[in-house]
Amino acid sequence: MKHFAELISSLESTNKTNAKVDAMVQYLRTAPENDKLWFLALFTGKRPKRPVNTNFLRQWALEIIQLPEWLFLESYSSVGDLGETISLILPPPQNNIEKSLSQWMSELAELGTKSEAEKKEYVTESWNGLDYTERFIFNKLIGGSFRIGVSKKLLITALSKYSEIDSSQLMHSIMGKWEISEANFEELISGVNINPDNSKPYPFCLAYPLEKETNELGEPADWQAEYKWDGIRGQLIHRNGEVFIWSRGEELVTPQFPEIAAELEKMVGNFVIDGEILAVVDGTVLNFNELQKRLNRKTITSKMLREIPVQVFTYDILELNDEDLRGKPLSHRRKVLEELIEKNSPENISISKIVQFKEWDELIDVRENSRSNNSEGLMLKHRDSLYHSGRKKGDWWKWKVDPLTIDAVLIYAQKGSGRRSGYYTDYTFAVKKEDQLVTVAKAYSGLTDKEIMEVSRFVTKNSLEKFGPVRTVKPELVFEIAFEGIGLSNRHKSGVALRFPRILRWRRDKKVDDIDDIEEVKKLIR
Repeated sequence: MKHFAELISSLESTNKTNAKVDAMVQYLRTAPENDKLWFLALFTGKRPKRPVNTNFLRQWALEIIQLPEWLFLESYSSVGDLGETISLILPPPQNNIEKSLSQWMSELAELGTKSEAEKKEYVTESWNGLDYTERFIFNKLIGGSFRIGVSKKLLITALSKYSEIDSSQLMHSIMGKWEISEANFEELISGVNINPDNSKPYPFCLAYPLEKETNELGEPADWQAEYKWDGIRGQLIHRNGEVFIWSRGEELVTPQFPEIAAELEKMVGNFVIDGEILAVVDGTVLNFNELQKRLNRKTITSKMLREIPVQVFTYDILELNDEDLRGKPLSHRRKVLEELIEKNSPENISISKIVQFKEWDELIDVRENSRSNNSEGLMLKHRDSLYHSGRKKGDWWKWKVDPLTIDAVLIYAQKGSGRRSGYYTDYTFAVKKEDQLVTVAKAYSGLTDKEIMEVSRFVTKNSLEKFGPVRTVKPELVFEIAFEGIGLSNRHKSGVALRFPRILRWRRDKKVDDIDDIEEVKKLIR
């Protein structure tokens, strides 16, 4: 744990990419085999189940330090993270516990079946043998909230530097189903077990936002245009009689879309298809909010299957009959995909239509009107492009329609975490509803560091109420909020849900009387 704590401390203390990569490589070169496997699991989001309720952690910490609860809550609201707060307020350790990361993880897994008294004894003894950083990591692991600010790309870069294995192969190797109890680190990253696993997805090919004029891309005839659909990106896998549906977030979502799985089972051949899962009724693509009702449910009812039917608009094929097609040009892959879909004629799996054009100017109106069919704009793909792992600038571009915007007022604020734990960075915004304010969105990005400091000073001086770490503030600061889509929602007081809200700019020129009204906001729904 000590070496793992040193790694986390190194990663948290720098913003430099090379320094982060070097820290991970150094850890991999010195860590035991099982610790490296747990490192990979934790850094790819394979967190174990929470063995102890966090309310117990707070209760046991209060018993040790003998602080009144109100003072603990004040400390918590200032720090913004429960695990970090407990680590800071506990007295210095009187012992020194030396255990490997894998040993800690094994013990935490077994802890879930223990009695409350046994859990308390284990946790308090552990706190007494760990320094601050080790305690912090221990608390995050035991609370089931371990996260670290390392992107998958950065992790792959470190693994590649450590192993000298190509990054695209590494990304493919660590994706898919694998269990800590069954895996071997070196075999896993080298891809030894790729082929035997029928469910193995490929790394997704991603696009960059278009950053130039379309006429700078070259001849229109060299490019393929499609709508950019706002759904769930997925890979549909049919291998050796088994079917799997993977989301871009590397989640196996097959049970959430049983009608798609049923169609895949009927299809002939082994293949991997890339496409977008969408809610579609009578040929019309529904708002993403409708599709969201189908997500993360243990059971999909027959009523839900009827009311929110889904389809897949496919746009690429990565593998056919055990042949990897990613190295073939898009024009070839498209023909193979068309032949496969035409041969099988699945009911709810179709091909995303190509937008025909001869001159770039013809796409301008198509893009600007893309919201009329609930798409986000256009995708531009070079016909000779390969199916890359991740992003490669120049081959695939996403040309999204300009975001929707509203003016809203800041009414709640909460401090951030990590480097931003001293500032209010998490904001809740409201619009007018008759003579009241109603919350409409939360946003965490869009302001400069200087603006964040200025907003934090305002919150400190103008707080009206405290709810744990949240502050109600005087409704004076107006911001322009940008978002990709909007839909009706019964889960929100405003009756609407915004898709990917963020702060576009601080409207210092506007007052609270100038913010939008909820009825006007609802008119943006298509």
